[in-house]
Amino acid sequence: MNQRNRNFLVGLILVGLAIVLMNSISSQKTAPKEMVYSEFLRQLREGKVSAVVMEEQRIEADMKDGTQVVSYAPEDKNLLVVLRSSGAKITVRPDQGPPWYVSLLIHWGPILLIIGVWIFVMRRMQSGNRMFNVGKSKARRMDETTKRTTFADVAGVEEAKEELVEIIQFLKDPTKFKKLGGKIPKGVLMLGPPGTGKTLLAKAVAGEAEVPFYSISGSDFVEMFVGVGASRVRDLFEEGRKNTPCLLFIDEIDAVGRHRGAGLGSGHDEREQTLNQLLVEMDGFDSGEGVIVIAATNRGDVLDPALLRPGRFDRQVVVPLPDVKGREQILAIHSSHVKLAENTELLKIAKGTPGFSGADLHNLVNEGALYAARHNKDSVELSDREWARDKVMMGPERRSMLMSEEEKRNTAYHEAGHALVGILTPKSDPVHKVTIIPRGMALGLTSFLPNEEMHSQEKEYLLARIAVAMGGRAAEDLIFGEFTTGASGDIQSATQLARRMVCQYGMSEVLGPVMLDKGEQQHFLGRDIGSDRQYGEATAEVIDQEVAQMVKSGYLKAKELLATNLEKLHQMAKMLIEKETISQEDFQSLMPSA
Repeated sequence: MNQRNRNFLVGLILVGLAIVLMNSISSQKTAPKEMVYSEFLRQLREGKVSAVVMEEQRIEADMKDGTQVVSYAPEDKNLLVVLRSSGAKITVRPDQGPPWYVSLLIHWGPILLIIGVWIFVMRRMQSGNRMFNVGKSKARRMDETTKRTTFADVAGVEEAKEELVEIIQFLKDPTKFKKLGGKIPKGVLMLGPPGTGKTLLAKAVAGEAEVPFYSISGSDFVEMFVGVGASRVRDLFEEGRKNTPCLLFIDEIDAVGRHRGAGLGSGHDEREQTLNQLLVEMDGFDSGEGVIVIAATNRGDVLDPALLRPGRFDRQVVVPLPDVKGREQILAIHSSHVKLAENTELLKIAKGTPGFSGADLHNLVNEGALYAARHNKDSVELSDREWARDKVMMGPERRSMLMSEEEKRNTAYHEAGHALVGILTPKSDPVHKVTIIPRGMALGLTSFLPNEEMHSQEKEYLLARIAVAMGGRAAEDLIFGEFTTGASGDIQSATQLARRMVCQYGMSEVLGPVMLDKGEQQHFLGRDIGSDRQYGEATAEVIDQEVAQMVKSGYLKAKELLATNLEKLHQMAKMLIEKETISQEDFQSLMPSA
């Protein structure tokens, strides 16, 4: 709040206090005693009243003993007769109406309110409030005085960086490409899972090229007012043309770039108008202007095809999850400001974090540093990083959650079933750690870490995953002869994997190599309501049978393995109950050949 608004508010408060003070002063007068009407008439007839003041139905009377009383009279015709015969002095006043400040408020309040609103609006207009600039772009220009982000700050996406080097060279020296007749792409679309560094890459391109960098989110274009999104798109590109060469970065472009005609409204709703204007602007400006658009999304499958055609987003750059080498480099960047213990092997952490994105690795480094600080350590050790990895992978420990001995025993056999089936199945991922300490929403957890990166998966490996998932339920059946709800998540993951094998991977011997489901679901009001099925009821019945057969086969295989190694299952469950968490070294002591 600026000084003028503050003074205006203080003035209003002072006026209100003055009114309250005047009311309190006027109310400090000695209030007359209230008397019922019948008693007042009796006193009047006995001659104890010296003077009477009448105002409508209110009667104020001065008694001969010096006191003052007030009473309220109904429409009594005999009152004046009694008053005349009493000999009291009679005064009649007209109705005075409401207090003066109430009259002032009634007459002048609306006028003062209109004047106040007018002053407020004019001040907002002078200060350039957003209410009068809704059509202006919300793009934020990167502060050039701060430290620029460069490619040295980005790791794990070397191929993506190579794709963007041409953009940097064009922004630095456009004539190098123009003299050979080449045209730089108008737009670059970066695709990849969340947290892989798409926004960071865009900032690095601007930092390397040393040009103005404007960033805006796709949701910033759309407002409740019709036409605002299209106006902001025009304003964004006009601002870019004034500061060429420059980069325009649109994050989460799927917010405005979704397929047209897929909304709930008509074909001319606000989102589609914004997309149409974006298409026009990207197709309209000349590639020689030096304005390059970079967009990022993790939902490239929902973008309108018109955005992806040559002439708009000419180049698509995939920003994948980093491999082992990339994860080691990312850990090194994020650990540069962390005090590490000597001989800390980042490669060991990198090997144990498959599927982690750059954001996940940054969170891991931070959690490890916080954990070391809580335990008053001088530096972050490898054990702290491993604890942070387990927390990110499996969720935080819930040691305060009390479990009965029976529930603890059931959980121990359930998790031991997963681990033992994983150890005994050749194609399964190696077991990393088993715990019966509640983590996240689970009562226990068994984590697996692959020895190497996997880019394609064999059928035998997927069947092994189904068997491992059903190992917990098989152990419950084998030991207790009954089932618990703890296997619901395992059954769900096994069923989903089996359905993908049948419908997407073509791994069903009955149906053969046929694509029955693309894995794309229809989104309505933010919910998945099902996929676009392109097969009949007979095929659907066969699919259900094949899925059920795969899950059942995995369950029977897991139960057979556990029955054959029942003593190992008892030993592992007993160790879990005693230690609560067991690692690979404990597995080797139980099963040296594992």
